[in-house]
Amino acid sequence: MSTTLPGGTAHELPSDLKKALLADKQSAALWNSLTPLARNEWICWTIDVKQAKTREDHVKRVVKQLKEGKRRPCCWIGCTHRTDKAVSPSVKWVLSKRSK
Repeated sequence: MSTTLPGGTAHELPSDLKKALLADKQSAALWNSLTPLARNEWICWTIDVKQAKTREDHVKRVVKQLKEGKRRPCCWIGCTHRTDKAVSPSVKWVLSKRSK
């Protein structure tokens, strides 16, 4: 099995997520079947947390949810780090509420 897994459009695949995906052949294959934008959403959802424990939980959930047929994280506002498109008004509103 290859140890190379692609990243997303704005994010490289972090080592902890890569390790978890490579530890499960099915999840690695599912990861490779995702579009770059979908992979980017999973990566951003995983790394855009404040606590290490939450990140660990997200890494485990990526593997689990891919195997359950999920193609993107549920209830995620989307990656705000992308430079290929402007942040939508609805996402700006959500972000403004978070900063308060």
